[in-house]
Amino acid sequence: MDEDQKNHLKAYGIAYWTISKQLEVDWLLNYRGGSFLIKYNKTVEDELKIRGVSYEVMADGKVTNLLNEISDPAVNMEMVKLEKIPKIAVYSPKSKLPWDDAVTLVLTYAEIPYEVIYDDDILQDKLSKYDWLHLHHEDFTGQYGRFWANFRYATWYQEDVKNQENLAKRMGYKKVSEMKLAVAKHIKEYCAGGGFLFAMCSGTDSFDIAVAADGVDICAQMFDGDAADPNAQSKLDFNKTLAFQNFKLDNNPMNYEFSDIDVTQTRTLNQTNDYFTLFDFSAKWDLVPTMLTQDHDKVIKGFMGQTTAFKKSLVKTSVTVLGENKGAAEVRYLHGEIGKGQFTFYGGHDPEDYQHAVGDPPTDLNLHPNSPGYRLILNNVLFPAAKKKPQKT
Repeated sequence: MDEDQKNHLKAYGIAYWTISKQLEVDWLLNYRGGSFLIKYNKTVEDELKIRGVSYEVMADGKVTNLLNEISDPAVNMEMVKLEKIPKIAVYSPKSKLPWDDAVTLVLTYAEIPYEVIYDDDILQDKLSKYDWLHLHHEDFTGQYGRFWANFRYATWYQEDVKNQENLAKRMGYKKVSEMKLAVAKHIKEYCAGGGFLFAMCSGTDSFDIAVAADGVDICAQMFDGDAADPNAQSKLDFNKTLAFQNFKLDNNPMNYEFSDIDVTQTRTLNQTNDYFTLFDFSAKWDLVPTMLTQDHDKVIKGFMGQTTAFKKSLVKTSVTVLGENKGAAEVRYLHGEIGKGQFTFYGGHDPEDYQHAVGDPPTDLNLHPNSPGYRLILNNVLFPAAKKKPQKT
């Protein structure tokens, strides 16, 4: 999985497919970019050839030497067995919106199966069926993504509002914001109970804003029919959030922003100098962050979104920063724990489209089979497969 790999993204699909066939897969952390070790099998080799994934056949003696090297306490490598295939859910509206989602694009390209669920499914307690949940580009505050200022006359926007309001009514809520809060709380409970949560773009900060504002009206009249609470800021409860604290709401409904968590409108970076660096962790002691940062590049080109990156001063100290632009004091990639579960937030919309606009065509990943930015998403997909089995007592 280093620079010699012709298709990094499909390699993850091979690992997933192999586990699904009840065959063992070992993830060799920090060995040649985080390679996978699979006992030789002609069927697996044929699948590698079909999918165009580079591989190397190693003699048993060479494998023994490799495993001895990895187990050396002085070497920053580790081997993790991928034990089971995670059942994947993508939280996404059933109706088509004028943008695509990086996670569904890369899952489809890597040939990793997933199921789409939305608010009604979550409110009907169907989350327990899944090991891993991805949050689509979403607004959990009930403000329809703050698209009102620029798109309130667009057909897609009007249809989305209508669909959301009808769904909220069917589910027994007076407002979309109340339904979205209930969904966010269900997701938080799912994560705390042992689920794995992965969110990108506005699915990150809007989630924390929604749960912090539990019981507080933060929606202006055009979103829910009545005015926002003028004292909403002072009523926020940061103890309820996953990743962020002490943030300030953006109370102007005309702004394409929810709070000061996101740095999109204040940053001075541009496409020529927008990069973030992945941290190095101890593979033997910091297993989880090591898995999540496996890549063939450690300096990743940045990409924008409604939520591009997170102001570092607002990230909770309990959260592990996985990737940041230190000079700009912005965090791009982070990970944390809640109860028995874990969550990862990744800023930006599309790792291979610097400034993806509403209505732009989806990225063709056939043109980016070695994308280091997309690899980070797939690290999170396989991460639950390495979950330790409960020990018998």
